[in-house]
Amino acid sequence: MSTLPPEVATEDATKQSFWMPGNYQRTVKRTEDAFQACNDIVVCFQERARVERQYAQQLSEWSNKWKPLVDSSPLYGSLLQAWQCFLSSADRLAALHSSVCRSLVSEDGDRVRTWQKETFHKKLFGGFKESQDFGTGFARAQKPWAKRLKKLDKARSAFHKVQRKEQTARDREVHAKGNPDVAIEKQRKIQEERELAQQETEKVRARYEKVLEEVTRYAPRYMEEMECIFDQSQEEERKRISFLKQAFLSVHRHLDVTNNESVKAVYNELHNTLMAINEQTDLRWWKNTHGPGMPTDWPQFEEWTPEKKSKKGKKEKEVESQQGTIERR
Repeated sequence: MSTLPPEVATEDATKQSFWMPGNYQRTVKRTEDAFQACNDIVVCFQERARVERQYAQQLSEWSNKWKPLVDSSPLYGSLLQAWQCFLSSADRLAALHSSVCRSLVSEDGDRVRTWQKETFHKKLFGGFKESQDFGTGFARAQKPWAKRLKKLDKARSAFHKVQRKEQTARDREVHAKGNPDVAIEKQRKIQEERELAQQETEKVRARYEKVLEEVTRYAPRYMEEMECIFDQSQEEERKRISFLKQAFLSVHRHLDVTNNESVKAVYNELHNTLMAINEQTDLRWWKNTHGPGMPTDWPQFEEWTPEKKSKKGKKEKEVESQQGTIERR
């Protein structure tokens, strides 16, 4: 993989420097980027909330599907209770994950939205007041500096131009001195051109150095004013970072079911139910309910006992008499 030469890399880094004209825009844009980041955070955890809701629904559907099948299964006793406990635990976990869903949307999401509304103030024609204030402050602080840099760049270009001109004159002079075909008068003229070019270079150098001195003298004031605006933007960013840290911690608290006491209670109860499975108790129950332990009447010799005739009352005789009459008809 090719890399830039060190001098080119240094030049690019200098051009990208915060101190160069216009490069404060990255810091100004950070405010707008933070607003968009809040939107993305809210949408991100709204999607996670849907995952929690869908998981809760799936747990409930799974539990409701299997409850009648488990209740009518051939298992019995503590083993049946353990299987049923998985389903009741799922119901409790479904309620928990539904609660997580609500917390992510109504608590965490609304919290970010409220803070976002209080922190970022939209302008009528787009953008935010905060970013405009920073942009105006940076531009005001940088304007005199940019003006001096432009003047310095012009002076530097002029100096480099006369330097090239002087170098060309020197090269011609050297070539003429080493060439016997060039007349003495021509050589003297070439020498005068070189001397004039050298004098011009000295004058332009002096102007260049003077402009550079002005720029250097103004630099501390420029840095102070720029850093003042930058520190203000840093303080706003510090507040944003601090708030979003707390927002993320709140999301973590809602999602971290490993530290949720309700979840611990569900799994502790499930574990205790599983540990309560007792084969001896279940076998004894089966023996007494469906096996040899069931009570029964063993066959015994039974004496014949004549049936006792009961005396019929007056009403009963009348009923029998009426029935006999009807039969004869």
